[in-house]
Amino acid sequence: MTPQEILAQYGPRDAMEYDVVIVGAGPAGLAAAIRLKQLANAKGQELSVVVIEKGSEPGAHILSGAVMDPIAMNELFPDWKERGAPLNQPVTADEVLFLSETGATKTPDALVPDCFHNAGNYVISLGSVVRWMAEQAEGLGVEIFPGFAAAEVLYNDDGSVKGIATGNQGVGKDGEPSDAFQIGMELHGKYTLFAEGARGHLGKQLIARFQLDEGRDPQSYGIGIKELWEIDPARHKPGLVVHTAGWPMQPDTYGGGFLYHLEDNKVTLGFVVGLDYKNPWLSPFEEMQRWKTHPSIRQYLEGGKRLSYGARAITAGGLLSLPKTVFPGGALVGCDAGYLNAARIKGSHAAIKTGMMAAEAAFDALAAGRQGDELSAYPEAFEASWLHKELDRSRNFKQWFKKGVWVGSLMTGIEHWLLPKFGMEAPPWTIHRTEPDHARLLPAAQCEKIEYPKPDGVISFDRLSSVFVSNTNHEEHQPAHLTLKDARVPVETNLAVYAGPETRYCPAGVYEFVKTDNGHDKLVINAQNCVHCKTCDIKDPTQNIVWVTPEGGGGPNYAGM
Repeated sequence: MTPQEILAQYGPRDAMEYDVVIVGAGPAGLAAAIRLKQLANAKGQELSVVVIEKGSEPGAHILSGAVMDPIAMNELFPDWKERGAPLNQPVTADEVLFLSETGATKTPDALVPDCFHNAGNYVISLGSVVRWMAEQAEGLGVEIFPGFAAAEVLYNDDGSVKGIATGNQGVGKDGEPSDAFQIGMELHGKYTLFAEGARGHLGKQLIARFQLDEGRDPQSYGIGIKELWEIDPARHKPGLVVHTAGWPMQPDTYGGGFLYHLEDNKVTLGFVVGLDYKNPWLSPFEEMQRWKTHPSIRQYLEGGKRLSYGARAITAGGLLSLPKTVFPGGALVGCDAGYLNAARIKGSHAAIKTGMMAAEAAFDALAAGRQGDELSAYPEAFEASWLHKELDRSRNFKQWFKKGVWVGSLMTGIEHWLLPKFGMEAPPWTIHRTEPDHARLLPAAQCEKIEYPKPDGVISFDRLSSVFVSNTNHEEHQPAHLTLKDARVPVETNLAVYAGPETRYCPAGVYEFVKTDNGHDKLVINAQNCVHCKTCDIKDPTQNIVWVTPEGGGGPNYAGM
C-alpha cells in the first residue's frame, strides 16, 4: 500500500495542537525551544512548544568534532557553568599541520589564520551538550518526543505550513501494515521550525517547494567521519587541538583531519572530505583510516582503544549558499539552512544562535496575534548579528579550496590573517560557484584508481566493525528508507560509468553490487547499516537515491560523540 492508501484506510490521524512545533532535538532546535520558553516565562505567558526527535533520545544522532565557541551559549544561558553544562575542557593549544606521506610541517603560531585560533573555546562532546540542553528545555516546560520521525510536512489550504506528521510504525518490507501497525500522528503549530541538520529530509522539500535557494550558489557539503578513542595517559594532552591538511588527499581534492584532546584521556578525531571530489574511486572512509596511520596521528593512538564511530554530512557552502530561511508558517534553522562556518570548522554556535533568533521572531509574532506568515524578523536579526559578520568574512572559503589545496590555503591566509591586520573584517571580493557537488564526479575511466591498504584492526578498521561501535540499529522488517527513483540506474549508469561510487562514498557499507544467478549485476541496499549521514542523497551522480525517514528510534545511538 502507498502512504496515501494507508492514510485513506486507517486515517484520519490524531492531531495535537501547539503554538510552535520544532523538528529536531539538536542544538538549533533545543535552543529555539529554550528561548521560546524563556521569553514566555519571563512575561508570565502560556506558550506550548514541542520538539520531535527521530533519535531514540536527544543526542543519539548528534555527531560533531567538536570545538565549541561558547558565544551563543553565553547568550542562551549566561550561567551555563553554574548549571553544569558539559563544557569541561578549555582549548589549551592549537596546531595546524601540513602533512606529507611520512612527515609534517607545523605552521608557525604567528602565521596561523584567525579562523584556526581556538583560545576561549572548549573541546566537547556535542551529544552530551545536547542531552544537557534537553534537560534544561524540559525544566522550562518544553515537551520533547524522542523516537518519532517527522516524515511529512503538512500544509494549510492557503499553502502555509501547518505542521508535520510522524511516520507510521509497523509497516512491513512489502509496504503492507503488519499486526504491530500504528498510524502516525499530526503535530500542528502556528509556526513550525525545522532543525534537522545538514540535508534535512523535510528541509530539502521546503527549499524546493518555496524555491528558497533561488539566486543562491548551490549548497556544498563535506562528509565528516569521526572516531572517539581512549588513549594512553602518557600521550594525552588535555585541550590540544590539531588540524591537518595535505596527505592523504591529492592537491585538487578538499579534505583535512582533526584531533582534539578531551578530558579523561579521551581524544576525538576525524577526517572531512569535500563532496565535490571528482575521482569516483575515492573513498572518504578509507582516506580517514589511512590518515590515522600517519606518524603525527598514530603517536597519540598507539596503545589506545577505539570507543565509537560515526559519520555525518556537513554543509560547507556558507553565506553564499544560504537559502531564504523563512516561508509562510515556518523557518529553517541551524544546519538545515546551512549556517556552519567551514573556515572555522564550527557550526554548533551558529545553530544555537539561529535557533534563538527564529524563536524570538516567532514569540513576537505570536504575541502580536499573528500566525502562519513569514517570520521576516528572523532573517533581519541575522543580518544584524555577529554571526552574519562571521560568515561574511568566511564567504569565499570553500570556493577557494575548489581551486586546490595550495590556492585555498594561500587565500585563507590572506582573508583570515593578512586582511584583518589592515582592519578589513571581510574580503573586498566574492567568488561564486555554479556547480552542485554531485555534478563534479568524473567517469571512472578518466580517473586513476586508488588502492587502499587493508585495515590492521588496531589503528585502522573496516566498515562493518566501525558500524558495530556506532550502535546502529533499525527494525529489520520495515521498508528500506534508502529509495531509488529508478531501479535501473545503479547498474546501467552508476556502475557502468562511475564504477559504482556508492560502494565507496557510503561510510557504513550500505551499498554493494552483487552478481545474480544469471551473472547480472544487482545493487543490494543494506539499509540496516545506515548511520543517517545523508552522503548518498548528496553525492549520487544521477540524484537517483532519495533518503527518507525510517521508523523513529532507528539509526545510530552515539555515546560520547
